[in-house]
Amino acid sequence: MSENIVMHDYVVSREMRNHKNKHKSVVLWFTGLSGSGKSTIANKVEEALFLDGLQTYTLDGDNIRSGINKGLSFSEEDRYENLRRIAEVAKLFADAGMVTIGAFVSPLHKDRELVRNIVGGADFVEIFVDTSLEECERRDVKGLYKKARAGEIKNFTGIDAPYEKPVNPDVLIETEKESIDMAVKKVVTFVKHKLEI
Repeated sequence: MSENIVMHDYVVSREMRNHKNKHKSVVLWFTGLSGSGKSTIANKVEEALFLDGLQTYTLDGDNIRSGINKGLSFSEEDRYENLRRIAEVAKLFADAGMVTIGAFVSPLHKDRELVRNIVGGADFVEIFVDTSLEECERRDVKGLYKKARAGEIKNFTGIDAPYEKPVNPDVLIETEKESIDMAVKKVVTFVKHKLEI
């Protein structure tokens, strides 16, 4: 079947879209435990960039799982497929000229490397939202840790599934030491130089 697939070259290129938008496109990838603050910070980063005139879009784990990845479980294999699909979508958004923001637990090194390889290393910014398991459980915004501890949720990252911390993230956010505003400023400052044409 794959021998019958022929990629089509379009007249409007990514470079043309970037030029029209007056900024390059990039994928900002927020990783961290559930409840770490990924989505909150990602949302504020998008707001700051959008209000500054940039073309942005956020992809979030729960939103994606309610649509394109509906039906995938939380087994290691399905988590991998979940991230593979998300990476392909993020790559399309980057090609469309957007600053694409992803907030996903993405717990394993190999999974984040998969995303980096699909998106392209030069277009991938890894942002580690480092929050202790204890703090995430204390927050337990969605009540998921309580369910995981009660055995109602299996393969829950941090409880009965591993989280491998990024070794050398582009941006490190320590939410127990930094305010949300400080974290947003740190990300925006780092990313702005990558966006210049």
